[in-house]
Amino acid sequence: MIQSWMVIGAVTLLVAVGSFFITPRDVKWFAQLSRPRWLVFEPLIPFIWTAIFICGAVSANIIWQKNPGSLITWLLMGCYLLLEIITVTYIPLMLRFRSLRIGEIIGSVGLVLGIVLALSVLPISRLASLLLVPYLVWSPVGTYTTEELIQLNPEDA
Repeated sequence: MIQSWMVIGAVTLLVAVGSFFITPRDVKWFAQLSRPRWLVFEPLIPFIWTAIFICGAVSANIIWQKNPGSLITWLLMGCYLLLEIITVTYIPLMLRFRSLRIGEIIGSVGLVLGIVLALSVLPISRLASLLLVPYLVWSPVGTYTTEELIQLNPEDA
């Protein structure tokens, strides 16, 4: 029998990996942008997001286990999925439109949805809500970094 954590993990992985296939091949534009001097952790960002997605998948599995198959649980699963999709579209959309402002908007929308989701699952499971805290902490860092990129590269906003 397929366990819920397997399905949730597979969906999380497919959405995350799927974003690599829709990323435009030409990333020269983004690579040539001026970056803030304090952005020394850029090579760690994929690992940070991987950890955040794992926390989100574990959170979703906890919620599923509390009340599997209920309408509320399905709606929450949809919110988890939407949050991940919004998050992984940051790079492809920003690159496709060559617009840092799009990245900033996507980051802000993701933060708002992350807050709503964390508050929605809190009455069901404190642990599931706590597992969303890494997203809630890191998402503003990414959005702030994008804002800094806009300040350094106003022609690419």
